[in-house]
Amino acid sequence: MSLVVNPAAKESGELKRRINPYEGIKSYGRIVLLTDGFSTPFFAKTAMSLLRYRHEDVVAVLDVNEAGKTAGELLGVGGAVPVVSSLDGLDADAMFLGTALAGGQLPEAWSGTILDALNRGIDVVSGMHDFLADDPGFRRAAEQGGCDLIDIRRNDEHSTSTGKPFRDECLRIHTVGQDCSLGKMVVSLEIQRELARREEDAEFVATGQTGIMISGTGIPVDCVVSDFVNGSVEALVRRNDHHKILLIEGQGSISHPSFSAVTTGLLHGCAPDGLIYCYEVGRQFVKGLSDVSLWSHRKMMDAYLTMASLRNSTRFLGIAMNSRNVSVAEADAERERMQAEFGLPVCDVYRDGASVLADAVLELKRELHQ
Repeated sequence: MSLVVNPAAKESGELKRRINPYEGIKSYGRIVLLTDGFSTPFFAKTAMSLLRYRHEDVVAVLDVNEAGKTAGELLGVGGAVPVVSSLDGLDADAMFLGTALAGGQLPEAWSGTILDALNRGIDVVSGMHDFLADDPGFRRAAEQGGCDLIDIRRNDEHSTSTGKPFRDECLRIHTVGQDCSLGKMVVSLEIQRELARREEDAEFVATGQTGIMISGTGIPVDCVVSDFVNGSVEALVRRNDHHKILLIEGQGSISHPSFSAVTTGLLHGCAPDGLIYCYEVGRQFVKGLSDVSLWSHRKMMDAYLTMASLRNSTRFLGIAMNSRNVSVAEADAERERMQAEFGLPVCDVYRDGASVLADAVLELKRELHQ
């Protein structure tokens, strides 16, 4: 759970644990995104996703050296949202830390900006592994400023898996990938949006800090004690299985030397009926490990099916390619090549939309529920 200043006890400065750790995340409507010194697609994944999926709630991006630009100019998303050098003159109700740094460590240079926000009475929301509420200085400032410190990754998940079947009428679709940071969350969100546009009862299920910041619910699965990953994911699915279709956000990769454990726990915890395979066109090495080559798509997909089948029978429904680093012509050629090799629908959800993947999900739904 998130350690916060309880609103009912702010005058006394008492710190309490919130029953719902993400209560209120969706209520913020004047958000500043802090990316100072890390405003690149490699680092600012959280900020970029919030600009894309909660654009109407963001008032500014804070980066001292990039001030004067727009978010669109700086990050390629966010349009005219201004990039500013400080909180001066902003009517903000929250500052979200907008990066996904390796190890989830808080940049030392950000401490002053966080204290400034708290002193102004602005809540601070963090997805870092370094918990803000564990810092005495931040706690004092939050108490004095009458505002909240919300650590998305703090949790009290202690569920072990029961292994019992899920509700038959709930179709579970899970995004998996060749590597980490490929767009598994985005693919899940875009398929869910396309299904909702068709008036299907589909729900996005967040399993990472950025997805939680967007949806206001979920579990930070990479910060759950390893014994409880499978069970916590299982419990999360059961809390949402009143929906007809669940799009369950993937994490890491089954072959990643650093993050394969969380990927396997997710795979077995949600026991998917269908999988969407995600990859980035042109990527050759594991992100963050430039001397470790990626395995072939075929080997990765076979491995996912083998591991998933130990919990539940499943199959691949489609392939989501991230073609951000290649031209339109190159992306078209890649799509045709992958479709011919695997006999599955292939698309880039940004360039092509998620329609063909939504079609595949609905076809599986008809097959299983007819």
